[in-house]
Amino acid sequence: MLGIIGGSGLTELANLDVARREVVRSAWGEASGPVSVGRIRNQDIAFLPRHGHGHTIPPHRVNYRANIDALRSVGVTWIVSVASVGGIGGAMAPGVLVVPDQIIDYTWGRESSYQNGTQEKVIHIDFTHPYDSGVRSAILTAAAAQGEPVIDGAVYATTQGPRLETAAEIIRLERDGADIVGMTGMPEAALARELEIPYAALCVVANWAAGKGNSAHAVNFDHIEAVLQQAMSRARHIIEQVCSA
Repeated sequence: MLGIIGGSGLTELANLDVARREVVRSAWGEASGPVSVGRIRNQDIAFLPRHGHGHTIPPHRVNYRANIDALRSVGVTWIVSVASVGGIGGAMAPGVLVVPDQIIDYTWGRESSYQNGTQEKVIHIDFTHPYDSGVRSAILTAAAAQGEPVIDGAVYATTQGPRLETAAEIIRLERDGADIVGMTGMPEAALARELEIPYAALCVVANWAAGKGNSAHAVNFDHIEAVLQQAMSRARHIIEQVCSA
């Protein structure tokens, strides 16, 4: 079963034929909401909006552990995460779709592991390549089949939020090698790896990051909404194609 985690701009899947909505009781607390289980084309799907119904949960308060565990408990065996990000690198203009291949984690204070000290021994995961190559390939192949241009590879800087970054912080992230910036990439990817669930992300660039392009003086939130509506429609087409495989 494919698990889809929807971010800003993707709080529901209109083409999902829902069979049931399941409230999952997790040992890690409450997930962001009920998991919608159904089908898209040939694929069984479990969908979970990361920020809850109505986008009410800020990124630093999302219970990432409960979300990933909830998807596992309903039978999810691989995950596609959809997220909106800001563009840092020159090719990362608003409206561009990106399949990142690396992460730099700048978050703090989040519950970032299932290793809470009660296990018999500590288990370390290899996180050299944080995104699963097979899931990335499935997204890229689906995009090509739909004729949707997608950038293959980028470094995703995950910041704490919920505020956007300063222009100086974006300069720092760019110097560190980041191409895009968002607030939800971690610990989500690491938690999926801990549970051995293949995971990759499809990111929508919603705006230029602070100090870049038309965000040189300020980020225009009205413009973000317009970009997300158009770009998330393209992301939905790619997800539907992934489900046809």
